[in-house]
Amino acid sequence: MDSGPLAETTVLVTGASSGIGAATARKLARDGADVALVARREDRLTELADEITDNHTVGTHVVPADVSDRAQVTAAIESTVEAFGSLDGVVVNAGVGRGSDVETLSDEQYRTMMDVNVDGAFYTARESLSYLRDGAGSLVFVGSFAGQYPRPFNPVYAATKWWLRGFAHSLAGQVGDDDIGVTVVNPSEVRSEFNSEDGTAFNERFEPGEVTEPEEVADAIAFAMRQEPPTTINSIDVFRRDKFSHF
Repeated sequence: MDSGPLAETTVLVTGASSGIGAATARKLARDGADVALVARREDRLTELADEITDNHTVGTHVVPADVSDRAQVTAAIESTVEAFGSLDGVVVNAGVGRGSDVETLSDEQYRTMMDVNVDGAFYTARESLSYLRDGAGSLVFVGSFAGQYPRPFNPVYAATKWWLRGFAHSLAGQVGDDDIGVTVVNPSEVRSEFNSEDGTAFNERFEPGEVTEPEEVADAIAFAMRQEPPTTINSIDVFRRDKFSHF
């Protein structure tokens, strides 16, 4: 096993097939954690698992699953505990953006954002709490700048992230006595496969150094995950330095 601040722990990461999720899995493995990789694209997860085991002496567990399906979330978490014997941390990262203005947003686009960003976060948190309670674990939610400030471009996406932040902070109050740490990490634009306003992926729209990199958000997530009772990090904002000059 790798030595490090997260040695002998198991962390599950949703949305692990690319972007922030994949970068986070790499960071957690660097810190010594065994990682369970959850997303729909099994080929991407397998490739990432192979990369991690080539570079670190930690365990990996590939779990193809759709977080909007409660049964699949339950199975993914149970499979992880069966594989590693415990669950010490969960990164609720899976999220999508669809459409733009409310008048032209289709029912399908609306439903997809609600299913993944809201229901998926709820299912993942609910199904993992009993295991995190056993080990005084940590639950880290990937929120957004859009969950703190108005986002005229896509009010529904913003609303899902406002919900996520409200849920996470209220959950922290509910489970704090159980020694479960809850953190929300709020990035602004991240150079990943997430789509921008014109439908172009952020990693195509922005050049390296223009906006936040997935690895920088992953550093914040790993920092939150490393905290031990009685300390937790309530929230971390990861914004590009000129963000408020554009706001």
